[in-house]
Amino acid sequence: MPKFYARRRLGFLAALTGLIASAGLLNGPAASAALPTPVSAATARSYLSSLTVATENRTGYDRDLFPHWITQSGSCNTRETILKRDGENVVTNSSCAATSGTWYSPYDGATWSASSDVDIDHVVPLAEAWDSGAGSWTTSRRQSFANDLTRPQLIAVTDNVNQSKGDQDPATWMPSRSAYRCTYVRAWVQVKYYYDLSVDSAEKSALQGYLANC
Repeated sequence: MPKFYARRRLGFLAALTGLIASAGLLNGPAASAALPTPVSAATARSYLSSLTVATENRTGYDRDLFPHWITQSGSCNTRETILKRDGENVVTNSSCAATSGTWYSPYDGATWSASSDVDIDHVVPLAEAWDSGAGSWTTSRRQSFANDLTRPQLIAVTDNVNQSKGDQDPATWMPSRSAYRCTYVRAWVQVKYYYDLSVDSAEKSALQGYLANC
């Protein structure tokens, strides 16, 4: 190949590489695995046995007492960060809003191509946390709980499934997709254990039953 054409080819490849790198900076890192892997069933059973059993108390609860969807990195807030983490081929704009991608909801097995069809579920709902001890926390700790990317507490799911769950615990609501229930209860117990939250008797019985089949 003549040197002139070789130089032109190298120049073109360099420019293309630069464009790809620029796109990467705009769109953020590639999507990775969804919910952080919860503890094993055996560990979850051990954790559950140590949790305090107490009657729930919702006096004074207000969702605004749990500041959520805070900024995580650059212009990306918690919701946008989870959408990127849990989706496939997610493209975001300069404000970190997802403009395209696909999201699989492990609760019901549905796949969505619009981020507006997806909610970010708090595995242990904010109201449930309040009922179980978070009412005595500082605002800073409630903020950490509501935006926790490290524990298996936040996951992208079908919006109306999240809305039907509301603030229910496993005694009254579980994912319709039975294959995910073991993961769900392991995550639930891990979060409650980490944050030293209590369980009520019906909740504990339900968790014991599901964990026995994990």
